[in-house]
Amino acid sequence: MTSKKVIIVLGSPRKNGNSSALAQKASEGIKSMGVEFESFYLHGMDIKPCAACDTCKKAIDKYCITDDDMQILYPKILEAGALLIASPIYWFTVSAQTKLFMDRCRAFLSSEGNTLTGKRIGIILTYGDTDPYVSGAVNALRTFQDAFNYVKAPIIGTVYGSASEAGEIKANHEIMEKAYELGKKLVSS
Repeated sequence: MTSKKVIIVLGSPRKNGNSSALAQKASEGIKSMGVEFESFYLHGMDIKPCAACDTCKKAIDKYCITDDDMQILYPKILEAGALLIASPIYWFTVSAQTKLFMDRCRAFLSSEGNTLTGKRIGIILTYGDTDPYVSGAVNALRTFQDAFNYVKAPIIGTVYGSASEAGEIKANHEIMEKAYELGKKLVSS
C-alpha cells in the first residue's frame, strides 16, 4: 500500500447502527496493523448531489466546484492508500448518504486521468433480510464492483450480514471477526 492511511466513510444515518459497528470493528483491525485511519459520518456532513456540470473533467487544480463537505474528503481520499465504505441497504441498494458520496467521487475522473486507480477498497454492508439477494445487497455489491473495476481500484474484501435493530450485528461474533480481518487485509501488502 503506497500510503499507510485509510479513510472510512460511514453511510448510515445511525451513528450506532450495524454497518457502523462493523466499520468500528474493521478499524480495530486497521489499528492493530499500526496504520492510521480517519472516519467520516456522511449523514452529519453537507454533501450535495452531483450537478453534472462536468467542470471536474476539465479542471486540473480542483476536483469539484460544488462548495460542500466533499471538499474535506477529496484531499483525504487522495492521500490515503485505502478506502473503507460502510452502508446499510435501504430500498434494495446503498443508503442515500452513500450514493451521494459515490456520485461525487466521479470528480476523481478528470482530464488528467483517474486518481482512484490503485486505491485499496473495502466494503461493509448490512441489511434487514437474511438473504443478500432478497434484501438488495447484491445490487449494492454489483454497483461497487462495477465502479471500482472501472477506475482500477481493487476491492480487497467485502463483509455483509443481516441485522435489523441498531447494534444487533454485534451479537454475530463470526461477522464481527470478518470485519476485523477485513480491516487487517485492507492494509496488508
